[in-house]
Amino acid sequence: MSAPDEDFETLAGKTAPEGPSSEEPAVAKRGGRPGPSLKARAIAILSRRENSRLELERKLAPHATDALQLQQLLDELERENWLSNERYALSLVNRRAPRQGSRRIVQELRQQGLSDDIIAGINESLKETELDRAREVWLKKFGAAPVDAKDYARQFRFLASRGFSSECLRRILGDLSDSS
Repeated sequence: MSAPDEDFETLAGKTAPEGPSSEEPAVAKRGGRPGPSLKARAIAILSRRENSRLELERKLAPHATDALQLQQLLDELERENWLSNERYALSLVNRRAPRQGSRRIVQELRQQGLSDDIIAGINESLKETELDRAREVWLKKFGAAPVDAKDYARQFRFLASRGFSSECLRRILGDLSDSS
């Protein structure tokens, strides 16, 4: 057999090598290069947007060798101010508040494992502006008073699904139906 035929057989899998030889170092799966460190992955994730500690932990868990290593890294990131639950909460509120009510935002903050102190402060500030925010969402979506009970229910359901309180929705939709 000539040399090209031997190469073909090896590539075709007919003569599989028995494993890495002692002369060849073991190579990582991805293109022969080791992946980024756990801290590099964390900083890359945090540079895109704020994350809560729980969210970052979930994202990094598949890449960590053990739970202790991951907890130490998260503690280090908090000490170095790369990771902050307070900043995450404010970022989430700034993104969500123009379109969503306080109930939905608070629920998302709880799912991300934020402390009750942080959530309570944010909830109070959201409640102060909830009526105005709900009115803006309503104006953008509907812009007209409900004409009948079915239309009222449809508008109410839409705004309630966005997380606005029923008291707030009754004030918006009730005021409108009284004025018609």
